[in-house]
Amino acid sequence: MVVAARRRDRLDALADEIGARAAALDVTDSASVAAFADTLPHCDVLVNNAGGAVGMETVAEADVDAWRTMYETNVLGTLHMTKALLPKLIASGDGHVLNVTSTAARLYYEGGAGYNAAKSGQAALTEVLRVELLGQPVRVTEVAPGLVRTEEFSLVRYRGDAERAAKVYEGVVDPLSADDVADCIAWALTRPAHVNIDQLVVRPRAQAGRKLHRESR
Repeated sequence: MVVAARRRDRLDALADEIGARAAALDVTDSASVAAFADTLPHCDVLVNNAGGAVGMETVAEADVDAWRTMYETNVLGTLHMTKALLPKLIASGDGHVLNVTSTAARLYYEGGAGYNAAKSGQAALTEVLRVELLGQPVRVTEVAPGLVRTEEFSLVRYRGDAERAAKVYEGVVDPLSADDVADCIAWALTRPAHVNIDQLVVRPRAQAGRKLHRESR
């Protein structure tokens, strides 16, 4: 197993914990992706989970650079990785591409247009890839999480404003964790070879569509 990301220092600790090999990788850089792909003698599974949201501006006040960052990471990052590793996935005889999108790909909200658009694009890429690979020995799965509490997602979205980031989860009992999403990914990847999980939507019990139940203090 190989785990790859930009921040190698944090990645090394994860690799040691799970017995994987760590590699530096920037999915927005085609040269970085090509160099990474060249180090792999074969590839059976590709999990595209790089992503993220930046900002909550309206369309009228949109930060174009933030939109570009979201698109390059969520959509073009998935494209770079898939294109580079697809020959090896096909050659494996039982390949699997799993893309982590978001319920934001289909449920739109004020201030979310940039992230909505990026995740919609990634979801569309996933659907088209599945059709284009029909007849090839490669499965294609989309895992679309709802509200997940992690150390950085909302903090990045609100550009380091910890107070605003914390309010996203305020009153929500047991939002999803990264481990919950990882468990869903592992389940989808370990189905029999003839079983394709097209799309798996996972939300906390406290969420229904765009609506969140918040406990009052």
